[in-house]
Amino acid sequence: MENKPLYSVAATFDDVNKLIKAVDKVNEAGYTIYDVHSPYPIHGMPKAMKLKPSKLGFVTLIFGLSGAIFAFLFMYWVNVIDYPLIVGGKPFYQLPAYIPVMFEVTVLSASVFTIVWMLFIMFKFPNLSHPLLDTDYMKKVSVDRYGISIQAKDELFDLVKVKEFLKELGAEEVFEIYFKVDELKDKPKIFDKKFISFLALTTVIVSGITYFILNHLLFMSPFNWMHEQFRVDPQTTTTVFKDNFGMRNPVAGTVARGHLPYPFKGNPADAEKFLVNPLIPTKQVLELGKQKYLTFCSPCHGNFGEGDSRLRGQFPNPPTLHSDKLRNMKDGGIYHIITDGQNVMPSYASQITEEERWAIVHYIRVLQRSLNPKESDLR
Repeated sequence: MENKPLYSVAATFDDVNKLIKAVDKVNEAGYTIYDVHSPYPIHGMPKAMKLKPSKLGFVTLIFGLSGAIFAFLFMYWVNVIDYPLIVGGKPFYQLPAYIPVMFEVTVLSASVFTIVWMLFIMFKFPNLSHPLLDTDYMKKVSVDRYGISIQAKDELFDLVKVKEFLKELGAEEVFEIYFKVDELKDKPKIFDKKFISFLALTTVIVSGITYFILNHLLFMSPFNWMHEQFRVDPQTTTTVFKDNFGMRNPVAGTVARGHLPYPFKGNPADAEKFLVNPLIPTKQVLELGKQKYLTFCSPCHGNFGEGDSRLRGQFPNPPTLHSDKLRNMKDGGIYHIITDGQNVMPSYASQITEEERWAIVHYIRVLQRSLNPKESDLR
């Protein structure tokens, strides 16, 4: 024993009242580095030992607030900045919708990281060695005895005086607790091969179970009800509506958010008179007009606007876009035809945005200019 460094002197008591009186005497004697052990929590003991409040609550508070702030900033960034979506006419930023997620992330962050802090910072997990473990003293105070352990690093500690002092307090037995030499040489085991292997195995097992649940179990009955639900897919028919069309037009009389109703519906003369193309024919605008023209207009009008439809008689061929009537028509008139339709040509307002329609008008002017150049263009 003499070759081992002393950790503490511990004493056991057969009655909890003796323990409480002993704690008062230990405080009066001036000892400050000691601990009390019992088979169950003793109400008021932390106050009797004059223990300071645990700082673990601050750790929980910091991680909880960090989780709440992260959840709020992440949702704000997604909903307002990166991928804003209009849902039921609600604003992009709506704090009440954030509260449930923030609450859950706060609770999870606080609880999980508090446990992690306790295990790895305070208890130095996976290091489990301690001088009191596997001693006769600890075996007794874990069952039916109560104990006090005064550590050797206390300023007033003297081995002989402490042993006599504890016996005077009515201790049943007094123990000398020594460090184990092997434990003193132990280094932190956080990077121990066995521990890392255990973590890796746990990761593989959890990942495998998660993969099975998300990719197989959820597609098995009865868990597949969300996947195989009754719904109407795009471009499919349905028996819900009398016309059997699954894709519906906007409800009559409604106005899309950020848009005004077209004021010249059925009035091409006023449209040509009052509408002015707001776009400047830059390279970017012409590229946009070309893309949308080839997508929506060229199947009937042809790639160069000559009325050479690619539909092979499945739809009446439209007139050429190079006629005097079309070349002399103002931009507002062409825009009106794209927006409101004309004769057998339907409206493309639901497929092409306002900006894209004006870009198409610019591109049509380019096509007309290519087959009907001015003298200045040939110089």
